Amino acid sequence: MNFSEIAVNRQSCRSYNSERAVESEKLAAILESARLSPSACNGQPYHITVCRGESAKEVAKATMGMGMNSFAKDAPILLVISEKPYVKSAALGAKIKDNDYRSIDIGILSAYITAEAAAQGLSSCILGWLDDEKIRKICSLDGKTRLVITLGYAKEGDKLRDKKRKTIDELVSYK
Repeated sequence: MNFSEIAVNRQSCRSYNSERAVESEKLAAILESARLSPSACNGQPYHITVCRGESAKEVAKATMGMGMNSFAKDAPILLVISEKPYVKSAALGAKIKDNDYRSIDIGILSAYITAEAAAQGLSSCILGWLDDEKIRKICSLDGKTRLVITLGYAKEGDKLRDKKRKTIDELVSYK
């Protein structure tokens, strides 16, 4: 699958096949793509905690407050993305330029993870609704939990939905 095909076919999965495990080699490919993702000053100010089995169930529960993300309980893998400190040069740049490079880097990381998951035939969903304190305890984290990404195989019959996006004219301008 080329990148354009990934962009067209990748969607946020909300219906996982809880009976089908993710193969170790596919997870390894996803994590390697994550490792290679660009970041400010190559600092990679984040950590990925791979949760499977009971820890995945516990993290899933910590994303389901107020009835949100109920599908997360069926995903066999949850990747917890937590913050780490900036490297010195990125910290200086963030302060001087008043720009949150860490959030940008985590966004890029998430794009690489979800794109590689799609390339591997897996489904994913990026979750921002979460209980940071609970997830920190479950995963023994010292940095703030920023995102959780669910990974797995979609249930059979999970159809590709129409993408609701702005038109190119609404999104892009030329000067």
